Amino acid sequence: MSLKTIDLHVSVEDKEILHGINIEARPGELRVIMGPNGSGKTSLALALMGHSSYRITRGKIILDGEDITRLPPNERALRGLFLVFQNPVEIPGVKLEEVLKLSIKKRLGRRECPDIKERIASEAELIGLSREHLERGINVGFSGGEKKRSEILQAKILRPKYVIMDEPDSGLDVDGIRIVADIIKELISTGRSVLLITHYPRVLEYVEPNHVYVLYRGRIVAEGGMDIVERINREGFKWIEEKEEGKK
Repeated sequence: MSLKTIDLHVSVEDKEILHGINIEARPGELRVIMGPNGSGKTSLALALMGHSSYRITRGKIILDGEDITRLPPNERALRGLFLVFQNPVEIPGVKLEEVLKLSIKKRLGRRECPDIKERIASEAELIGLSREHLERGINVGFSGGEKKRSEILQAKILRPKYVIMDEPDSGLDVDGIRIVADIIKELISTGRSVLLITHYPRVLEYVEPNHVYVLYRGRIVAEGGMDIVERINREGFKWIEEKEEGKK
């Protein structure tokens, strides 16, 4: 049981941007992908979810033993993948509360779920969203931090098997970062897998990863544990850049 890539190569408009990516995310674990801006982190997240602009030219994406490389995004979602977007879009006319209600009913296999509104409101309040936010169109009029909270609320309610979080800590204050860390801990404690993509390791002050990958110019150039996070905290990504430039 895992989400993994095998020698994954991805192109956008005939330009290869990811070069032979091998990663794996397992249930009950936090795996982290770090790297400087422009290294390909968001491209990898979108390729994993099947975004049509990101063409897989070689390699595979395997989900729980099944090759999903050619599946459309909706089929990947049905199999348990969920992406917390770095820049969530607004969807006017589609209320956040209604989407969450329908999702809960579908997951539970019921037409009626008593106290469903109260449950959603309670979960929303815990991460800093009000009843008013729930009654708006998805992300409509939300601040940057509120959009991130909306995405995290959806992941918390839907409880997918594999959650890809693309820089959920960017734009959040200290309280927001702690909320993200608590959600990650909760997901992992219930057997979910979290693949966290981040530029700054602030959230890792509150939750320790099982494994860390460093992405640079479309390649995994280092991997390990908290020792990598601590070095990035001390030195930034300069040591990675110097190491890779030294190979040329």
